[in-house]
Amino acid sequence: MKPAQTPAETSVLYNAACPVCNFEIQHYARYAGENRLPIRFDDLNSAACALWGLEADQAARRLYVLHDGSLSSGIPAFRVLWAQMPRYRWLAWFVGLPGVFQSACALYDHALAPLIYRLHLRRLRKNASQGEGQA
Repeated sequence: MKPAQTPAETSVLYNAACPVCNFEIQHYARYAGENRLPIRFDDLNSAACALWGLEADQAARRLYVLHDGSLSSGIPAFRVLWAQMPRYRWLAWFVGLPGVFQSACALYDHALAPLIYRLHLRRLRKNASQGEGQA
């Protein structure tokens, strides 16, 4: 007889300083908490980033998910995350369909992620210049 398996924990690394990222991930975090799902959400702007073995700049460029010892990023990471949440399993399935997957990856990799990253860099520059003005 096999011992009962506990669900594998899924860890998500995201940029809480990014309003777009934070809004979306906080929605997932609330859902996971309300449903007691074994999903941990790590802000890349905290000490948790070092545990991932990623530089903060690298982590800010896209979403990262660690599940069952496998690290994924971008749309594959979203699919892993969605697959862990009953309400979003249909989305993981749909985005995995041939054609949809390639289109979603292209849109995320070449438009959405770069745009969100550029906005992140702009916020960093703005915060740095405001900090210099206060010194």
